[in-house]
Amino acid sequence: MSNKNWQYFLGPLSKDNPVIVQILGICSALAVTAQLKPAFVMAASVTVVTAFANLIMSLLRKGVPSRIRIIVQLVVIAFLVILVDQVLKAYVYDVSKQLSVYVGLIITNCILMGRVEAFALGHKPWPSFIDGAANGVGYGIILLMLGFVRELLGSGSLWGFRVIPEAWYIQNGGFYANNGLLMLPPMALILVGLIIWAHRSSNKDLIEK
Repeated sequence: MSNKNWQYFLGPLSKDNPVIVQILGICSALAVTAQLKPAFVMAASVTVVTAFANLIMSLLRKGVPSRIRIIVQLVVIAFLVILVDQVLKAYVYDVSKQLSVYVGLIITNCILMGRVEAFALGHKPWPSFIDGAANGVGYGIILLMLGFVRELLGSGSLWGFRVIPEAWYIQNGGFYANNGLLMLPPMALILVGLIIWAHRSSNKDLIEK
């Protein structure tokens, strides 16, 4: 992979992250991160849809009239989201039920339309695919961070498995109690704010921009 393609891939993972720098995809980041497993599945779903939406629209970019490009983009994205939704229902039905309407709402995720408009319509298929995948991964990193903290400290488990021993809990004579606030969406918003603060504190150039 060329240096330019590496830059396309590495940018969204940190300095141009879609969630904490571009402030996109916040709603789903708050809604599906109470547990690590649905956060991972949502991240993987968005990554697949973003990567292939970019690829397909890059392939079609010269044949789609500008006046109907938004309609074509929505059709492509909707097709991919429906495909992903059916795969989830077939193979991870329990997680699909947990994610509920949020899988369908991937269609309206600003990251998808933003990358298609800003990148795929002006670049060749391979760089477009890389850009889409990288933005999905960058989005996923934030979801996994939130899911890890919220499930561990809010439920005492990770991926549905007990991590904090039952003997540690106050009701069993121990010293620990789960933080129920972490299971609420407002607390997820606070965590996102803390991640943004930490990220921008370590990347002063972002503030200047």
